[in-house]
Amino acid sequence: MQTFDLTTADQDFIAEVESRSHQNLKTCYQCGNCTAGCPYTFAYDYSVSQIMRLIQAGQKEAVLQSRSLWLCGSCQSCTTRCPNLIDVALVMDVCRHMAREAGYATERAVKVFVDSFLKSVERHGRAYEMGLMVAYMTRSGRIFTDVDLAPTALMRGKLPFKPHPVQGREQVARIFERFRQGGING
Repeated sequence: MQTFDLTTADQDFIAEVESRSHQNLKTCYQCGNCTAGCPYTFAYDYSVSQIMRLIQAGQKEAVLQSRSLWLCGSCQSCTTRCPNLIDVALVMDVCRHMAREAGYATERAVKVFVDSFLKSVERHGRAYEMGLMVAYMTRSGRIFTDVDLAPTALMRGKLPFKPHPVQGREQVARIFERFRQGGING
């Protein structure tokens, strides 16, 4: 197990995670319930409880460079199991946003998918499946990923060639613009 010098705790990092998540991380006493319920622990470099401890210890670089943040499925299992009612999934999400802002993307394929998804929502007001699929496959280089599923999805109408018309598409685009200008916390 990796050890960390607690005298180098980044207090600003701890405060920022608490502020952005609106969670009191000092109440986490490392019971391990979050990790016990996490279906992705097998793939993580740090378990959920270890991420929480690293945040408490102010180990900003270790947290933001963690693969775990990008592999988290936001399933909320950790949150529902926390005896202190910490929204652990939100903390993971906040840290993932902070990692993105700091230029860390330890799981490139996940970041490419998220970027493609958000671009689709911004452009069309909701996810446009065909466009999302093409953008992801092109940007990730995974051109033939799940291509065998396309004929069935097309026949069932799950991959329309044109995006669905969405009322309020412009308002959704404005939300993204406000976010880029710093008008939305988060």
